[in-house]
Amino acid sequence: MNIEEKMNKAVEAMENRFVNIRAGRANPAMLSGIMVSYYGTPTPIQSLANITVPEARQLMVKPFDRSALKEIERSINEANLGITPINNGEVIILTIPELTEDRRKDYVKQAKEIAEEAKVALRNIRQDENNSIKNNEELTEDDKKIMQEDVQETINKFNKIVEEKLKEKEEELMKI
Repeated sequence: MNIEEKMNKAVEAMENRFVNIRAGRANPAMLSGIMVSYYGTPTPIQSLANITVPEARQLMVKPFDRSALKEIERSINEANLGITPINNGEVIILTIPELTEDRRKDYVKQAKEIAEEAKVALRNIRQDENNSIKNNEELTEDDKKIMQEDVQETINKFNKIVEEKLKEKEEELMKI
């Protein structure tokens, strides 16, 4: 795997974590990662139910097997999403509350922390790459210097991408 692929993976991981920071709009990905005990086996919620967005601020979870409804509701409660599920006997409805200014700022802070972790991952990739260049006996000093400059250009490019994605997420979170 080359350095660009590794850095792309770091940026993708950051974007996947950004999805879980909500901006007052419903998104089925908010429930990803929730495991439901289905006949004693931890099962992803997406495998047990259809998750739809009937309105901008509402999620509807319709289980394929109605007997799993209570377990799904319990798992959503335990996931601590800050949303109280409403069980009407057939589906579970989650209404996402309007975000307060303070809550938006908290989410922006979370997004900045995630972006910083992505930058740390990029720096670690750069460090590993530079070490492998330094330890390569077959390269001349000039080749090593050129390769290290290429690595630096690559990390600069990816740091810019991280900054742009963070800026987009901040704007999305602060938009009312």
